[in-house]
Amino acid sequence: MKFSRKSAAATGLAIAAALALSGCAGGANNGSTDGGAAGKSLVVDASFDLKTADPNRQYETTGSIVAKALYQTLLTFEGNDVTKPIDGLASYEMNPENTVLTLTLKPGAKFSDGSPVTIDDAVFSLTRVQGVKGNPSFLLDGVTVAKTGDNTLTLTSAEPNPALPFILPNPALSVVNKKVVEANGGSDTESDKAEAFLNKTSAGSGPYKLESFDAAKQVVLTANPEYNGPKPAYSRVVLRNVAGPTQKLNVEKGESQVALDLNPDQVAELAGSKVKITSDPSRYMIFLLLNQNKDVSKITSNPDFLKAVKLGIDYDKIVKMAGDGSVRPGGPIPSLFVGAVDAKQGNQRDVEAAKTALKAAGYNGEKVTLNFPNDITVQGLSLQNVAEAVQAQLKEVGIDIALAPAPVATELDAYRNGTETVGLWYWGPDFPDASNYLVFSPGELVGLRAGWAAGADAAVTELANAAKAATGESRAAAYEAWQKALNESGPFVPLLQPAQSIVTAPSITSVITNPVWTVDLALIK
Repeated sequence: MKFSRKSAAATGLAIAAALALSGCAGGANNGSTDGGAAGKSLVVDASFDLKTADPNRQYETTGSIVAKALYQTLLTFEGNDVTKPIDGLASYEMNPENTVLTLTLKPGAKFSDGSPVTIDDAVFSLTRVQGVKGNPSFLLDGVTVAKTGDNTLTLTSAEPNPALPFILPNPALSVVNKKVVEANGGSDTESDKAEAFLNKTSAGSGPYKLESFDAAKQVVLTANPEYNGPKPAYSRVVLRNVAGPTQKLNVEKGESQVALDLNPDQVAELAGSKVKITSDPSRYMIFLLLNQNKDVSKITSNPDFLKAVKLGIDYDKIVKMAGDGSVRPGGPIPSLFVGAVDAKQGNQRDVEAAKTALKAAGYNGEKVTLNFPNDITVQGLSLQNVAEAVQAQLKEVGIDIALAPAPVATELDAYRNGTETVGLWYWGPDFPDASNYLVFSPGELVGLRAGWAAGADAAVTELANAAKAATGESRAAAYEAWQKALNESGPFVPLLQPAQSIVTAPSITSVITNPVWTVDLALIK
């Protein structure tokens, strides 16, 4: 689990379901719920973690869904493919040193008030993200934004940053109408006061406009007639805050067409019904860490004990337990991203080899504590279930694991301070690029949480530095080499990517998930 940025709320946690209002789950008094025809309403149920409709301030799962519908970004991704950024409002070119990204605005886009999108709007929007210092501001840390022509701007990074094209599709970097926002208190400084206005009236060029916004109950969107892209199939969308069990009932009864936040058990219960289930690997990676600080644990810091754990886990069973759509990454980088390695290249179970390593470690059956937060889920999957599976599997090779569940508010400090013996957490990326995962290296953020100090593994550090410096097509191979070394000697055990499941009514013919914005409402058909 990340909790390393101000953006901790942007983890897609099912804990947000606790905020859902069941009173929002009744029949839709929001127009017809007929599916598939233009002029009809689409009702989508989700468990909100929504805070604002201001795109440059939001950095939550639900906020990204809303911003994606109302606004456009300079670059984007096609469908669910996040391995290659494509043109959005602009085309792009990166210099060979990966320090200057040049964006050229494409003609034709208009805001919902009919005014054209200009390069000044784009510059203002990006500097506003930086200046208001909200949750997503870190996305452009170390980046200078400058207008360089009537239709061009540059992003100049102090250090090589090949991830920039992968960052720009984030809905938090949406382009807003500068004139309208400034007229309503907006600026690119901390004195910005446009949020209240943007919670009532959108100022974007996306497929929809904002009709109404209630962060606790529902958001209503209507088609933007000025949008220059493919017209959405639905002229009105009602996005409602609904608890998971009620989402399941609503989509079964036809009171909604889409349910975004059902847990694996709820999805499994729908297997025999007429609804459609789309399950794809999510962007989240669940992992174990074994503390390498001898002062914390002489047992887990023993390299042979670490080897025994890696050999003792039945990875396939854990993935199967997590349900359809879940997969096992070959390393910490999720299978969706450039630089991921195949599961076959990760550690594999070998009970006899695990027992041999355990004997070499001098382990005598001492209890080893496994800490994890028990009041959150990842894509609806309980960490308690994963912890119990790990406990049972390691018992088969002779390791005695004692489970120590605790509320996240309690366990988080121990995780951050590097005092857990064995920890079960997950990592959600800030953007879909392999560079997010270099924090698992010695002396880096997550490495330190596992007691893996700088200089602890020169080979892994060297490969991490090589991956960070790699450019172009060489990046994938560099990150693959780093992960293979990490699998061999690192204190982390990547377990699985839980599924992201979306359940739809029979009337829905197409819905596409995306690890950055979950779902593009305008592409639902």
